Amino acid sequence: MKTKMFWMFVLVMVIACASAFAGGEATQMWSCEIEDEATEAQVIEGAQKWLAAAKKIKGGENIEAYVYFPIAVNATSGMDAMFIVTAPTFKEWGEFWDGYEGSEAAKIDTANQEFVVCPDSVVWESVKIK
Repeated sequence: MKTKMFWMFVLVMVIACASAFAGGEATQMWSCEIEDEATEAQVIEGAQKWLAAAKKIKGGENIEAYVYFPIAVNATSGMDAMFIVTAPTFKEWGEFWDGYEGSEAAKIDTANQEFVVCPDSVVWESVKIK
């Protein structure tokens, strides 16, 4: 009887824990350097073009993008902006990246490197606190 109760408890905990972590968004953040002659407006326009193309890739329909410009900092280590992309699920994120190579978004990404370079990134799971 104790063994059955133990396994029932384990099953309930697995189900409860899985649902608690299932709602996280996939978020990728790039550290970017803006070329000296480039403007913030140019960076935003490039990001808008990229997002429009990215939404046409399977899995990219629901992604969102943000450009963050620092206002007050101690030291930026060469970082002039952050480019942040979120997808509602890691499934959509994976589908998006599976179709990225050779896409119109990838071509726009390459063209944007004339005025902004984003060499470093980190992928996070973000969980909204309610």
